Amino acid sequence: MQVCENPVVPKIVDHAARREELARSVWALVGREGIEAATVRRVAAESGWSMGAVRHYFATQQELLAFAGEIMAQRVGERIAGLYAGVDARDAGPRAERLDRACLVLEQLLPMDEERAVEVVVWLAFMTRARTDPGLDGLRQQGWAGERFVCRSAVADACGLPLPTSLDARLDGAGEEAVDRLQVGVEGLSLIASTHPEHWPADAQRAAMRRVLLDACREIERGA
Repeated sequence: MQVCENPVVPKIVDHAARREELARSVWALVGREGIEAATVRRVAAESGWSMGAVRHYFATQQELLAFAGEIMAQRVGERIAGLYAGVDARDAGPRAERLDRACLVLEQLLPMDEERAVEVVVWLAFMTRARTDPGLDGLRQQGWAGERFVCRSAVADACGLPLPTSLDARLDGAGEEAVDRLQVGVEGLSLIASTHPEHWPADAQRAAMRRVLLDACREIERGA
C-alpha cells in the first residue's frame, strides 16, 4: 500500500467567527457612512469576501443587519454580565460598592471610548431603520427589553434592592418609576454624547450618569 506523505487535511471553518467578521464590517460601514451603505455588496468589499461567500451566510441585507445588531447587543450584554459575575442577587455588598458597580454597568451603554462610541452610533442607526423596516423589529424589541433590564439592575444595585433575575422581573413600589427616569437619562446622554462628543468627554458622561442614577434612587426614597 502506498502511503501519502503529505495528506490533505480538510480546512476547519469557524462559521461563528466568520459571521462575526461580517458583523464587524457592517459596524464599520454604518459608523463611517450610515446604514444605507451596509449593502451586501459593500460588506463583501469591506470584509474582503466575495459576494457568494457573504450570501452563503446572509441572503439579504435585512438578515445581515439583524445579525450585526444582535451580535452588538450580545457584546454589551456580555460586558455587563461580567460585572455581575459572582454577585449575589440578594446581597450584592456594601452600598458604595453597589453604587460604583451600577455606574459601571450603565457606562457600558454610553460612548465612553472609541469602541462604545461606534456601538452607540451604529445602534442608533439600527433603531432609526427599525421604525420602517419590519425585519429589524425583533432587534428593536430585544433592545428595549435589554436596556430596561440593565436600568432595573442598576437601580436595584444602587438602591440596595434584590437584583432582578429575569428580563421581565419588575421592581416593586416606585422602582419602575425610578427605572423610567434612569432610562430616559441613559437614552438622552447616549444621544447627546455621541452627537456632540467634543462637549461630552468620558469624565463628563461619567459624572452625569452618576447624578441621573442618584436621582432615580431618590425617586424610590420618595415613594417609600
